[in-house]
Amino acid sequence: MAQTESTADSPPKFELRGGRFAPLTWERMSPAQQAMTHNVMAGKRGSMQGPYNVLLRSPQIGNLAQQFGVHTRFESSLPLALNELAILMVARFWTSQFVWWAHRKMASEAGLAEHVIVAIAQGQPPALDGTAKALHGFCHELLQNRRVSDERYAALVQSVGEPGVVDLMATMSYYTLVSMCLNVDQYPLPEGAVAELLPL
Repeated sequence: MAQTESTADSPPKFELRGGRFAPLTWERMSPAQQAMTHNVMAGKRGSMQGPYNVLLRSPQIGNLAQQFGVHTRFESSLPLALNELAILMVARFWTSQFVWWAHRKMASEAGLAEHVIVAIAQGQPPALDGTAKALHGFCHELLQNRRVSDERYAALVQSVGEPGVVDLMATMSYYTLVSMCLNVDQYPLPEGAVAELLPL
């Protein structure tokens, strides 16, 4: 269903999907949930797909999360392809099928090579160099070890600076929350979409 931008005096047009969390309708929403829906629909994302049916259950958290998500996706200091690389790595780590499905195409359109995307899907180290290699190494080590070595940290700071490191961690943390929401919900893929991530 097409989704349109909301206005303050009329219900926005949207469609919610869900698994364990039954899809909400406008009529069943509290005023706080309706306000959050307006905020999402009026923003850069303009869609209620993904984690929002879950996050609506706590609209105060949901509003904070959607604002955080707007920054990590649209306002990061990182180049878009590198930001999408990090998102795909988080999706693979959590086997978050919807995040992978949604961002695989975005990553490709941003210039991430197909062989890199396939390697990440298969849990293999992709052939990278320069900043992309530094970022991948940092993300991989942080996800696997929950910390990073001095070498990994220094390589990434040299490539993207301290602001870039913070923006990267913000992206990773936001999509960790998204992946948790969707995995707990058992969120369904859109009709006709096929789950691409196999168990590692």
